Amino acid sequence: MASFSFGAGNARKLAALPLYAAGRLVTAVIPRSRDEWVVGCGAGIGDGALALWETAIQREGHRGLWLVSNAREATDAAARGIPFAYKNSLRGFWRTTRARVVVVTHGFGDVNRYAVSGAFIVQLWHGIPLKRIGLDSPETLRLPSVIGRLPVAGILRRLLSGMYAVAARRIRVLPAASDLVRGRLESAFSLPSECVPVSGEPRVDVLSRGTLLARRSAARAEVDRIAGPVDPASRLVLYAPTWRDGEIDPAIPNPQEWFALIEVLTRHDAVILVRSHPLGAGNYVPPVPTERVRPLGSDLISDITPVLPGLEAVITDYSSLAFDAGLVPLPVVYFAPDLEAYERRRGFYGQYVDVAGNDHARNWNDATSHLDAVLSDDDARAEATARSRALSDRLHAHRDGHNTDRVYRAILRGLGARAMSPAEAVSEGER
Repeated sequence: MASFSFGAGNARKLAALPLYAAGRLVTAVIPRSRDEWVVGCGAGIGDGALALWETAIQREGHRGLWLVSNAREATDAAARGIPFAYKNSLRGFWRTTRARVVVVTHGFGDVNRYAVSGAFIVQLWHGIPLKRIGLDSPETLRLPSVIGRLPVAGILRRLLSGMYAVAARRIRVLPAASDLVRGRLESAFSLPSECVPVSGEPRVDVLSRGTLLARRSAARAEVDRIAGPVDPASRLVLYAPTWRDGEIDPAIPNPQEWFALIEVLTRHDAVILVRSHPLGAGNYVPPVPTERVRPLGSDLISDITPVLPGLEAVITDYSSLAFDAGLVPLPVVYFAPDLEAYERRRGFYGQYVDVAGNDHARNWNDATSHLDAVLSDDDARAEATARSRALSDRLHAHRDGHNTDRVYRAILRGLGARAMSPAEAVSEGER
């Protein structure tokens, strides 16, 4: 599983300063096209980027190219009929310099980071933040320990801070799920309100479209395809810890905890799908092979959101999945084994107890007990589901399946009146 840390990433940014400068010069002299989009996503072919691609490129007819990072993404794009190029290739650089609209979900590294200057940048982000992100988090400016001890470390951090601030100011549209989330994003990216429309997030439209039965059937079919067939009568539980800046997850079960968890799963005819963070690290292998525990990492499925309707419960710590679960709705078991240390290092928007309550699990014994209650006690399940739904009501202003349409219209407004969609241009010519 891939691992990444801010320290290593920031070291690479500093080393690449000449490339950023060269890219700025090139984009200053090469004119951008009138109607070409490039799209990238740090998680692969999925997330909000795919939703916007389907709307802007496939439905509305804009010219588009998806920029991929590796062979797996290239294969996924080809299977969907999506034209693509490798983001760090010469073609990827050239098409990014020519694109009028650049769409990302994680950062400018989703596309060719050296060629984004001057483009209309749409940052879809990849979840409602609970942990502090961007300019709100000191973690963003972390340096490798060797560099961090040097006398020039303070100067380098100020340089990084300036780079992040300049980059953030290039963003023209950053959709928010609600006014509460808008405030967090404005702060994290130092953006004015007009750049952060409360449109809802394209990535969660899949949780509101069609019937509940259709969404559940599609989700279960996807799990069967990726993780192996599961008896339709069995219940699915997702365990999804969030990123620890490249460090090993602190809550990998020991043998005794594995056996206790598997006993509960067996008793309730349940299967747990283990999804460590795409940029995290952790070996979740039980001491005895069992069909009750199955991996569902980012190497198997890039976008977990469409799978949520097929679940019975989610176990997580600080992940935005806790906010998405309420759209299904699903009960959430909050499991925060390193709460104090994580809060010191990353910080939260608000208080963790406001989201997880005072009864969150601190170890696997507690988490297994909470899961047992959710799977066996109708009242406990109803209470946890109601809490999840109430949290979603606070954070999601839209649940109609049209978030992507609102974001698309916000992009057209930002581009200006002359930037009507190709479909509208055809219609205008016919009149």
